[in-house]
Parts: sequence; structure tokens; C-alpha cells
Amino acid sequence: MIQRYFDIFINAYSNYAGYLWNEITTPSFQNYFYWLIGVSLFFFFLEVIIPWRKDQAILRRDFWLDLFYMFFNFFLFSLIIYNAASDVVVNLFNDGIKGLTGWNMQASNPLRSLPMWSILLIGFLVRDFVQWWIHRLLHRFDWLWNFHKVHHSVEQMGFAAHLRYHWMENVVYRSLEYLPLALLGIGLYDFFIIHIFTLAWGHYNHSNISIPSRVTGGILGAGIGTIIAIGAFDVNLYNDPGIGLQLITIGVGAMIGALVLSPLMKTLFNSPEMHIWHHSHDLPADRSNGVNFGLTLAIWDYVFKTAYLPKSGQDIKLGFPGVDDFPTRFIDQVTYGIGPLKSKKK
Repeated sequence: MIQRYFDIFINAYSNYAGYLWNEITTPSFQNYFYWLIGVSLFFFFLEVIIPWRKDQAILRRDFWLDLFYMFFNFFLFSLIIYNAASDVVVNLFNDGIKGLTGWNMQASNPLRSLPMWSILLIGFLVRDFVQWWIHRLLHRFDWLWNFHKVHHSVEQMGFAAHLRYHWMENVVYRSLEYLPLALLGIGLYDFFIIHIFTLAWGHYNHSNISIPSRVTGGILGAGIGTIIAIGAFDVNLYNDPGIGLQLITIGVGAMIGALVLSPLMKTLFNSPEMHIWHHSHDLPADRSNGVNFGLTLAIWDYVFKTAYLPKSGQDIKLGFPGVDDFPTRFIDQVTYGIGPLKSKKK
């Protein structure tokens, strides 16, 4: 039995190393490595041509540090530590459940009979809701806050700040979100399309841009129209549609999104204008544990009354009390919070 888990550990390293090498050397539309680069370049371009804070430098403070964090947290950390360890833990957990109850979580998938679009939607909603609560925990408990301080040490906001976070957050998020997702048969890594969507929206939330709701609504509507037009994710409303009908469908989707979804966008989805207040240095005394915890969706903050947009946050001070004394070097940040608490949240 021990040998089996040791083999899982070793194979996970070799498999992930092979996966990472293939990602780098084989560009494709299903390649996460180049999606990360493409989405990042897109928002960098927007920050250059339509900056919200016009006096902020294009290569803002800590830009290169955040850029390194992007690749470290999404690729290098998995290669070095997380992938192999998580494979062992997942197998131990599944074997334990099966041994105690006789129930095989991997084989019992309550969503199996549903169309792919509904599985993706349910997976996205469940994952975002669970992550919202995990995010609140990171602000609620001092030992978790010490890890989360790395993300809040950003003092000038930009798209790459999205992925500046302590590696321990990978462990916390993935561990706590695994069970509810696994019970639905969605799994630890869920689906590629969910990752890309949440990656893009996370970049958007942190970027130095401000886009009207009618534009974001139109983009979302165009995306839905594209899914309908090409019959993706088991959405087959047409039989072999021509390019003309596909373009019309996308255009109609964009118009409906701009007209119908635009009034709802700022309530349903997170945005730079909302997320900037999550990073505010100075919070009201009655909200000292944080505000605006949404990752992709903002609706949870409105439902649980943690939404906070008192005014335009375009030029507010970012960080937290004591951020001036927080480590600035990568090695000091990724080891911060390990061992006894170094400081308490104020």
C-alpha cells in the first residue's frame, strides 16, 4: 500500500514535468500556458491604451515581481511541490471514503447525465461560492491572514497583481474546495474553460482599467452567442449553421448582452471598481475583516452584505496597516507566515 502511494508521488512529478514541457513547446488553443500569456498581454495592452489611473506607470511598482508570481503559482509551484503531494492526498482521501463506506466518489457522478453547458455552469457557481467563503476565512483568522498579506502587499494595482499570492493559498483553496467539487463529480482541477474564464475575470478585476457595464455585458453576450453559434458544450440549436448565421447569432448575443445584462453586470460580477476597495489600506472600523470578497462573482457580497463601494476608489491608498514594513523580496514573501505568527492583523 505504501509503495502504491510512493509510486503515485513519483509519477505525479514525472507526469506534470512532461505536461509542463508539452505546454511550453506545443502552442494550441487548449494550452493553458499560452492562454495565461495571451490573456495577460491583452489586459496589459488595455492598461496601456485606456488606463484608469493615468498617472500610474505602465510598468508599475513590483510589476516584474508580480509577473514572476504568475508563473510560479500556476506552474513552478505545482511542479516543485503541489501536484505530487495533492495526488497522494486525493488518492488517500478517496480510498478512505471507499474503505469506510464502500462508496466510490470517482465513479458516482450525480451530474453525469446533464449536458456539458449545465455541468460547467454548476461547477463554476459551486467553485466560486466555495472560494468566496475561503477568501473570507483568509481575512478572518490571523494565521491565514499572514499568508494572504502577500496578495494585499500590492500598493499599485495592475492585472499581474491577480496572481501575487502566497503558495500556501494554493494548499488552502484546493484542499477546502476539493470535497464539494468531488461530491458533484467535478474534481480537483474541474474544467479548462472554467479556469480560462476565471483567469480572465481575475486579471480584469485587478487591472488598471475601467470599462462601462454595457461593454462587459456585450462581451459576455457575445461569448454566449458564440457558444450557441458553434454548438459548443452540447448547445446544439442549429444544424450545420453557415458562417453568416453564426455571425448574426454572435452579434445578436452581443446586443442583448449590452442592453439586458449591462444593468446587472456590476451586481453579478466583480470589477476593478469594486475590487479596488477590497485592497483598500483603510477600512471602516466595522469592516476591519475586509469587504468585497468575490473572486469572479460579486453577487455573494450583496447577498451576505459584505459589498462596499462608498465612492470611486480610483486613487485610494492600497495595502494594509504595516505594509511599509512588509518584506519586498520574493523569497521573504513566500516564507512569510511559516512558523509562529510574525504579526497580527490590525
